[in-house]
Amino acid sequence: MGAREFDLLDIKILIIDDRRSMRAIVRSILSQLSCLFIRDVGGAASAFEEMQGFPCDLIIVDWNMEPLDGLDFVRLVRTATDSRNPFVPIIMLSGHTEFIRVAVARDAGLNEFLAKPCSVQQMRSRIHSVFKNPRPFIRGKKYFGPCRRRMDSGPPHGKADRRIKGPEAMNPVQQRDKAYGSGNRA
Repeated sequence: MGAREFDLLDIKILIIDDRRSMRAIVRSILSQLSCLFIRDVGGAASAFEEMQGFPCDLIIVDWNMEPLDGLDFVRLVRTATDSRNPFVPIIMLSGHTEFIRVAVARDAGLNEFLAKPCSVQQMRSRIHSVFKNPRPFIRGKKYFGPCRRRMDSGPPHGKADRRIKGPEAMNPVQQRDKAYGSGNRA
């Protein structure tokens, strides 16, 4: 896929990792993808605060951080009453890629999982997936986040379809503009 086919110039990205060197690597990768609006923070709590004034379109978060880890952060963004944008796409970047960990991360409400170390092409692929093939959000008793199924096969037999339809199923940029107001572009 060429750079012209998928433009990231206007996408606002928040990077969360407790290691400054890793934030620099992710920033470098995003710069190679022509991302201009990038902010990074060293912890989940400060990232949640940063979100209050930074209308990000995408969050890239590490799993292992303290005192709040990446899973805590994802759950906070998705379910906290003061979350500025519970629909923001979230990519978890982690060196822990065992199946059970990926499943737990998915069940916390993230959109995509990316293994460390990652290439520019892998990052582009995950970002492309989030923006070009967004999954509808589901609200259940114990889960709120993107549909965990990759294929649109409908609800399980005998279950109600809880995927959000209508205004809440907007694309990520529309969701951001709704959360922060449409005039926040820089």
